[in-house]
Amino acid sequence: MIGWALLVLGIAVFAVRSLHAGAYPMPRGTNLFAGLGALLLGAVLVWSAAPRALRWLAMAGSPVVLFFGLYATMAELEEVVSLYATDGSGQPAELRLWIVDRDDGAWVGMPRSKALEHSLDGGKLDLLRNGETLCVVPVLYEDRATVKAIHALKVEKYAVARAAAAIGLYPREARETAVSLRLDPCAGG
Repeated sequence: MIGWALLVLGIAVFAVRSLHAGAYPMPRGTNLFAGLGALLLGAVLVWSAAPRALRWLAMAGSPVVLFFGLYATMAELEEVVSLYATDGSGQPAELRLWIVDRDDGAWVGMPRSKALEHSLDGGKLDLLRNGETLCVVPVLYEDRATVKAIHALKVEKYAVARAAAAIGLYPREARETAVSLRLDPCAGG
């Protein structure tokens, strides 16, 4: 039973991205590890000829893979955008972010270090949202009132944020290291 559940989860990590309109890429990093790990461990557990020791190893590793796989899948169930920037070494980087809207525009939040590493403040970047690529200029806000308000909107909008906050895996309130970025449209569209 656990093996089949892991196989389904492994497929879900990759398939959940098809819920979003647009050309969203394959999972990377921890999400890729979770998807492939779930598929591999699930296959070992459903394979009736698998050596007993291998099955025990698969069972031992399954809670870690299960945790990361569930998070990777749940985080993508609701609206996720891609903000295309460059990292500190000048390499292209796709930032997958939760986004909220207010009367004054679209907003994302992240650790200050991430915003600085990717030179987001004032950069002219592409944003993929709802299958449409838009040119945006992020404006960084560090004042605690704005950061707390944007974070509260994310927790309100995203069920996975509320669930993760309930078990201590996501902060209910913005951390001191968090910043918010308003995504202004580029001049001239």
